[in-house]
Amino acid sequence: MLLAALREEVYAMHLELVRWGLVSWTSGNVSGRDPDSGLVVIKPSGVRYEELRPDLLVVVNADGQTVEGTLAPSVDTATHLFLYRRLPRIGGVVHTHSPYATAFAALKRAIPVYLTSMADVFGGPIPCAEYAPVGTEAIGEAAVRFLHSSPVVLLAHHGVLAVGETPTAATRAAVLTEDAARICYLALQMGKPEELPADEVRRAYEFHRSRYGQRNAEAHR
Repeated sequence: MLLAALREEVYAMHLELVRWGLVSWTSGNVSGRDPDSGLVVIKPSGVRYEELRPDLLVVVNADGQTVEGTLAPSVDTATHLFLYRRLPRIGGVVHTHSPYATAFAALKRAIPVYLTSMADVFGGPIPCAEYAPVGTEAIGEAAVRFLHSSPVVLLAHHGVLAVGETPTAATRAAVLTEDAARICYLALQMGKPEELPADEVRRAYEFHRSRYGQRNAEAHR
């Protein structure tokens, strides 16, 4: 079986989408790109999450041709492949219709930076791309200009696209997007929250990038 380790990671991240309530029934998908071969592992179309297994994932090449797998790949495969071609730094793409973030997308509204946690992770508002037809490269075209500076973009009238160096990193961005959208929505029901100043957003983002997490394992032994 090709790309066994990447299959396991992509499979595990699909389970995270379910765990965090980001998908319903068969909607949404995760893909991962192997940096050596350029092959992409992606969810098969229309398969329910409880029926999914690593061996059911589909491996496609950069042209979208199936290299390994008996099922049809996700209808969003063209979008994923477009993003991999245009953003060579990424190794994972996640698409969801998570409720709170998609509510902002339905209104074609970016999610403002009301929270320090948003500044830490996203470094600015979560943008919203213009509407584009599903199942084509058009969604990638609409989204990619925002993904050079943000790990996430909302898709007008559609949902969420998140990218990262790995499928795990892209899934983290999708999870934190929904968390931020939910809190922002609740704050908007209670009043008129103020956005963080741009200089504070930049400071928080740089601090988080340089200081957050375990940077020196030896120092903590």
